[in-house]
Amino acid sequence: MDKNNLPPAFGPLAGVKVLVSGVAYAGPFAASLMADYGAEVLSIESTVAPDMIRTGSVFQQMHRNQRAIAMNVPTDEGREIFLKLIKEHDIFIESSKAGQWGRWGLDDEALWESNPKLVIAHVSGFGQTGLPEYTSRGSWDAIGQAFGGISSMNGLAEPEPPMITNPYVCDYYTAIYASWACLAAYIKAQKTGKGDSIDIAQYETLIYSMGDALMNYLNKGIEYKRAGLNNPKYGAWKTYTCKDGSIYCAPAGISAMKKGLPFLGLQHGSEDIPENWQFTPTGTKGAKLLEEKLAEYCAGRTVDEADRELNKVGILASPIMTHDRMEDHPQYKARQVIAQWDDADGKPIKGPNTLLRFKNNPGTIWRGAPKYGSDNEEVLSGLGYSAEEIAKFYKNKILTKVTS
Repeated sequence: MDKNNLPPAFGPLAGVKVLVSGVAYAGPFAASLMADYGAEVLSIESTVAPDMIRTGSVFQQMHRNQRAIAMNVPTDEGREIFLKLIKEHDIFIESSKAGQWGRWGLDDEALWESNPKLVIAHVSGFGQTGLPEYTSRGSWDAIGQAFGGISSMNGLAEPEPPMITNPYVCDYYTAIYASWACLAAYIKAQKTGKGDSIDIAQYETLIYSMGDALMNYLNKGIEYKRAGLNNPKYGAWKTYTCKDGSIYCAPAGISAMKKGLPFLGLQHGSEDIPENWQFTPTGTKGAKLLEEKLAEYCAGRTVDEADRELNKVGILASPIMTHDRMEDHPQYKARQVIAQWDDADGKPIKGPNTLLRFKNNPGTIWRGAPKYGSDNEEVLSGLGYSAEEIAKFYKNKILTKVTS
């Protein structure tokens, strides 16, 4: 067994064992979050084809700190191997259409027979229950945004059509909810000895992210109106153009009113901006005046100048961070937001660091994303299979792996 494939003990999730099966983002990223903080994650890929995102750089981020096997689960031998793996793991995350694993003879009850404490997370587009015409559908991030309602809130004002937010906001929300739910159920299972099954519908994970828009409609009948480049509530909150780029300004609060407005040549307590205002409401004359002043001010300065001066007088502002700015910005460097690690071929690769800061049990990056099926032998030998049995699995196409 290659010692470089064994996860070191680190992070708050050291000792937690997670099995994950699914492609792309929503399900696998939930396991990825746990892997960054010490969980031992094993990813199952189908022998039919590798994960569709393997060809992209994002795979290196999504599957770092993990081991990988490629096996044909819905076969007699595959089910036997899978149930042995289930006995060894605390959490199982799968992303597929509703009922897929049950059709393979691997429903929740079958898994709990092998491991009563197992936490199971079913990640799907439309949930495990509901109308069959929906639960039988697949889904991508954009479909989740459309059906979850968030796309109706984005884009230019009517008559322009709604917009999908890029990249993959719904998938990432789904993964975060799934990861949180798995760990909550894991804590309970450790106390009671009984696992749980979690039904996570991709589109539903966006419902909580709409601010007060949905509740305003349900309780007051107020329909949300897309505001395009403007904020629907806070006037002058928008992107402004500087000499060398763009900056976003969000003027609100007592400091912005009492210090920021005079700095820009406006008076807090005037007829257009009354003293009791802590922001200038969208559509008011005061908001228009403030927007005009900010546009004039920013046009005569660089992004860094405007950023520094506006924040000093209480008007919160931020550069619109492009990738080149992110790589070189001193705050990003000070907090080590960008990390470097080695991929499976030993080549250096850069990407987001482990971004939650645990003081006593920090996360780390100990391994690059594994190659297709690269840990087959190690995993199966750990389950007690002999070299001869493993060779037979390859011959019968129960296992596969990259050949170079």
